[in-house]
Amino acid sequence: VEVKDIFHELEALYLEDGMSKIFGSKDCDFGYRDSVFKRQLKGQFAIMNVTYRLKKNPVFNISYGAIEKELERMNTKELSIKAISDAVISIRTSKLPNPDVIGNAGSFFKNPVIDQNELIELEKIENNIPYHAFGKNSYKIPAGWLIEQCGWKGYRNRDTGCYDKQALVLVNYGNATGQEIYDLSEKIKISVQEKFGIELEREVNIL
Repeated sequence: VEVKDIFHELEALYLEDGMSKIFGSKDCDFGYRDSVFKRQLKGQFAIMNVTYRLKKNPVFNISYGAIEKELERMNTKELSIKAISDAVISIRTSKLPNPDVIGNAGSFFKNPVIDQNELIELEKIENNIPYHAFGKNSYKIPAGWLIEQCGWKGYRNRDTGCYDKQALVLVNYGNATGQEIYDLSEKIKISVQEKFGIELEREVNIL
């Protein structure tokens, strides 16, 4: 589910003069994990509250990722919003490190979106590459899978590394500097580009 699909409006505070402004969906210019606040208006507003428009009769989507398998593992008898929420939380808890224990910024890279021709070329490199349909003739490739295929999963150099349960997450085991984490992310980007011809995009903000 994308936020843009259920978004109604938000209120944001303009940091320069302290005035509030209402943004509708078109104003936010949403994309995949992207919005006007990450581009033209980056660093200019603080989002105060968000209003969503939800359906009274939800349409369940359990086809993405491992949700369906997790629901089966949890022996779910009746599909519901709560059941799907519990499944997602269980999956994330099993794959993502607890920030109270290991420093991390969550998913460090976006899942790249490619077209059908690019997918065909990729399958010449790896015929079992996982992907999900993302709009018309577009496909989302798991960045964690690409990184793992390049040998980074579980990698550690002093206090920087890739989490051993999810290569998409870069971790700080104690005293790594921001520059060291950035340098590791750059090495990962280069290796994925060289092996698959895909340029990963960082999801975290780099100041």
